[in-house]
Amino acid sequence: MKHIFVFALAIICFTSCNQKKRPIKGDTEFQKNLNAEFKDASRSPLKEKDIKYFEGLDFFKFDSTYVVTAILKRTPDSEFFDLKTTTDRITRERVYGVLHFTLKGQEYQLNIYQGEDTMNEKGNEDYLFLPFLDETNGVDSYGGGRYMDARIPEGDTMRIDFNTAYNPYCAYNEKYSCPVVPRQNYLKTRVEAGVKAFKNH
Repeated sequence: MKHIFVFALAIICFTSCNQKKRPIKGDTEFQKNLNAEFKDASRSPLKEKDIKYFEGLDFFKFDSTYVVTAILKRTPDSEFFDLKTTTDRITRERVYGVLHFTLKGQEYQLNIYQGEDTMNEKGNEDYLFLPFLDETNGVDSYGGGRYMDARIPEGDTMRIDFNTAYNPYCAYNEKYSCPVVPRQNYLKTRVEAGVKAFKNH
């Protein structure tokens, strides 16, 4: 009888534990990976009270029209400058190049940046930083703009996927120090792709 009781408890625990461990949400690999990171308390930028209720970030629906091929015009003579952050910290960046692309029939350009510290980190020597502002900021998306990650390409073209645009960590927790998006990288259009604004508890 004792064994049956223990076995019954084990089944109850197994069932309830499985119910708690919900599958990771997301329509794309990028969305699933980001949600997995945010659910993991050891890696998540979320505050403790927000992790408790977190089920998944809110994303714009994937839209292939926001995947564009840009012409990269490198600026090898550009100098490093102090880029402000949301705290007193300053990050040293330089304009690696200017990206020229067409989005929904309109031509735009964005500066893409290279960090002085980042380029000296092992594994990140070719990392580039692509922050931008657009007309969804403060309405559907985070008011401070969004970021995208990139790597130095071999040629003079780059694929930009706005569906992978994500919020800086300070959108979730003010303890983080996030680079402020330069005004030069304002796109006068609604970029309805990537991560939406976060609604905390």
